[in-house]
Amino acid sequence: MSGKQHDHGNSVLKAVLGLSIAAGGGWIIYTRLKSGKTQPLPQAIGSERSQFDTPAGRVSYYVESTTPGTPLLLIHSINAAPSAYEVQPLFQHFRQSRPVYAPDLPGFGLSERRDQRYSPELYADTIAALIREEIGQAVDVVALSLGCEFVARAALQHPDWFRSLVFISPTGFNASDVDIPEEALYRIFSFPLWSQPFFDLLITRPSIRFFLNKSFVGEVPTEFVEYAYATAHQPGARYAPLYFVSGQLFTTGVRQSIYSKLDVPTLVLYDKDPNVTFDKLPDLLKENPRWQAVRISPSLGLPHWEKLEETTTALDTFWGSVS
Repeated sequence: MSGKQHDHGNSVLKAVLGLSIAAGGGWIIYTRLKSGKTQPLPQAIGSERSQFDTPAGRVSYYVESTTPGTPLLLIHSINAAPSAYEVQPLFQHFRQSRPVYAPDLPGFGLSERRDQRYSPELYADTIAALIREEIGQAVDVVALSLGCEFVARAALQHPDWFRSLVFISPTGFNASDVDIPEEALYRIFSFPLWSQPFFDLLITRPSIRFFLNKSFVGEVPTEFVEYAYATAHQPGARYAPLYFVSGQLFTTGVRQSIYSKLDVPTLVLYDKDPNVTFDKLPDLLKENPRWQAVRISPSLGLPHWEKLEETTTALDTFWGSVS
């Protein structure tokens, strides 16, 4: 390469780097200027809403308790913009036949969003506290995705508080265990200069629609996208999700350390999921006779949104078998 060509190559590289730095800096400045703006956040579910205090902060939950029966506790998943909205179809379906509770977990929805350390233990303790302090008796639980790990941890510690568990598209069954990153990754994501700009990239409407569409066979409802967008644009909305995207909310070896030890009747509803696999589910079904599984097909992680009747039939059949 001639000296002129070499100089030209360096010039192009410098120009690209310069534009990248300028663009990144511009995005940081732009997002920091607009970071104080929030969206109105209505209730995720049209029902009575209550709240109680926990070590993790004030927790909001939706409740329909006028009908007698075994309480049903619904636990949403964890992502950049989760809330009790994710379990709305199940809440609306069962509210006429039994008590139903659906919290916004700490850091999400209408619950408090503290700048604190979020962990699997924090969420398991919050779920246990809700049952102990607010519900007051053993429950049937339906949980989504990573929320299943938190519920399983709580049920392992307090089995008498759980009559049964239903895990919809649970994490923890990949062929290889999740490799939990060091906390250094969280420190990078949460660095004050760029933590909000980084989070803002995850919660644009196109980004939210893109990721939610992965969990639907058809098109994600626009109302779902809009609520996720609104809940992600609240003060402190980035604190808990940054622990999620840095891998700090997963439990390494959860299948062996928690799932296999559960002595509570447990049903898994699954099919395909863009985020997890179920390679090791057959192994657990052999290891623990308290577990069973039903495939709801076709679905991609949220069968209760697109196949509600098939999902609720599987739930009713399972609950009918629990003594």
